[in-house]
Amino acid sequence: MMHTWFECKVRYEKMMENGLNKKVTEPYLVDALSFTEAEARIIEEMTPFMTGEFVVSDIKRAKYSELFPCEADSADKWFKCKVFFVTLDEKSGAEKKTSTMMLVQASDFANALDQLNKGMSGTMADYVIGAITETPIMDVFGFESKLTDGKPEYEEGE
Repeated sequence: MMHTWFECKVRYEKMMENGLNKKVTEPYLVDALSFTEAEARIIEEMTPFMTGEFVVSDIKRAKYSELFPCEADSADKWFKCKVFFVTLDEKSGAEKKTSTMMLVQASDFANALDQLNKGMSGTMADYVIGAITETPIMDVFGFESKLTDGKPEYEEGE
């Protein structure tokens, strides 16, 4: 299934360790079909965790072709990985590299590299890792099908 990812920035007042409130803006990633749906989804996801008011201050498309989440408790960071797929041009024999961005959840840089290679292990294509960079993304909210008792909420003919 193809995903359309949106980076949503949420601005709110956060209680700091010293007890003072500070305005912060944090980015989150949401799987949605449109900007409108992305805004509705981030509001729905964030509302249970916010005690005061918050604002969705920015929404933009994020071009990630693949996400590799990690279940480990220590994997609390998201890393942007630039990966080049290497192919050979049949006519000229020249090597061609096509870049794509992937997002990997990991605890640190070395773990991100391991997670990326683990996630790519099933691919038949040759690839080269161009860059791995830690992102400020706080969390990722993927698409979840709304099924009731294993059936869609709405079926044609109802």
